[in-house]
Amino acid sequence: MKMSEIASLLGARVLCCEELINHEVHSACGSDMMSDVLAFVKDQAVLLTGLVNPQVIRTAEMMDMRCIVFVRNKMPSDDMIALAADAGIVIMASPMRMFEACGRLYTGGLMPQEVE
Repeated sequence: MKMSEIASLLGARVLCCEELINHEVHSACGSDMMSDVLAFVKDQAVLLTGLVNPQVIRTAEMMDMRCIVFVRNKMPSDDMIALAADAGIVIMASPMRMFEACGRLYTGGLMPQEVE
């Protein structure tokens, strides 16, 4: 699924790296616990979270993620957006709650990663 489709499905505003939104992603995860992201996420994915701090950007960068969607109208700081821009990570903000956002992506065709 293209990141532009994700923005459309979630009614999300693109805050950073809009030039990359036509890139494909193949899996997503939703978590406010970065330790779970570090433990279970592989491959390039989309992270949906309501946690707003620089550690989210650093975790996504470490896990080679391409996109972060902040849910529940959470807005990253300018410093976070700059950090994501330096890493080439698309940042979006959606008014949806995480449950609804994950459900829309799933029914839209974005599949979860297989857990080993």
